[in-house]
Amino acid sequence: MERRNFLKAAALTTMVMPLPLNFPAQAKQVKKPFSGSKTMKLTFRPYDLQLRHVFTISNFSRTTTPVVLTEIEYDGITGYGEASLPPYLGETQASVLEFLKKIDLTRFASPFELEDILGNIDKIAENNTAAKASVDIALHDLIGKIMGQSWHKIWGLDKSKAPSTTFTIGIDTSETVKQKTKEAVDSFNILKVKLGREGDKEMIEAICSVTDKPIAVDANQGWTDKHYALDMINWLKERGIVMIEQPLPKHNLEDAAWLTERSPLPVFADESCQRLTDVLPLKGVFTGINIKLMKCTGMREAWKMLTVARAAGMKVMIGCMTETSCAVSAASQLSPAADWADLDGNLLISNDIFKGTTVVNGKLILSDMPGIGIEKL
Repeated sequence: MERRNFLKAAALTTMVMPLPLNFPAQAKQVKKPFSGSKTMKLTFRPYDLQLRHVFTISNFSRTTTPVVLTEIEYDGITGYGEASLPPYLGETQASVLEFLKKIDLTRFASPFELEDILGNIDKIAENNTAAKASVDIALHDLIGKIMGQSWHKIWGLDKSKAPSTTFTIGIDTSETVKQKTKEAVDSFNILKVKLGREGDKEMIEAICSVTDKPIAVDANQGWTDKHYALDMINWLKERGIVMIEQPLPKHNLEDAAWLTERSPLPVFADESCQRLTDVLPLKGVFTGINIKLMKCTGMREAWKMLTVARAAGMKVMIGCMTETSCAVSAASQLSPAADWADLDGNLLISNDIFKGTTVVNGKLILSDMPGIGIEKL
């Protein structure tokens, strides 16, 4: 089928595609000491994440990441959510708080009205995807706790199939990069390196001087010329790099398709792929997509994106921002269905207030706790 006809047909399928759920027949409710209100109550507060190291990508550096933490209480059970707000998303704590004030959950009878609730919230205003994700995650956590099941089980996924996560090394001096690599190499099976500035080759050479473990590269739109990008990818291939993420500016899809066709490495879309409607137009443009909850409004849409990408024959990566274990554990629920995982955001901070998905010998270990699998510290 020609690509144009495939996209038309697949788009019609996407419009009517239901949310796949696999509710276990013997799911039991979480035991609770009392029965609270049968009305959903949303609360939220700002919180600042402190990074363990200065984090630098192709166009900025930072030492903190602002977030907004959410809670939804219903019938004595609380679900937790999070909006992570790195500068390039365009959201702030103030904008998230203002958006969340507009949400009225009392008009819905139960958190199980998930499609109606999140569809209604999505229509409140355009964009605000991280704000929307903070409610989506809290609702999923709440529903899972009511059912007494984790979301990877609800979706019918085998947690033992969760992949190894990459560990991210930001742009830095050669000596600092070597030190960061030495600290990470014994705990992770694959590294992820931020490129996109002058000195990219020096970064790679510094890492390769310390380890021969596989490396993924994220250029964060830092390369603007397709010929230069192809030369870099060929050079990276010779040094054992295994994949490349967002090498060119996000709207330059024609050059991205040209590059992917000629690239010896799989090329993934990150900034070029935000939400569900972006997935099918990227078939043939990229090898795969990087799904992040903060970009796509949360777990509900992330699952749909994963399903559509798979149907289109595309690879899938589950990624994250700098986040607490709340949002990272939520994203990890989808990871057994993904080819790649980049879920180390909680490992880059020093003030996590949740415990959830962990990393053992480089591999994601999902909790069997109900909901998104977290507990508050």
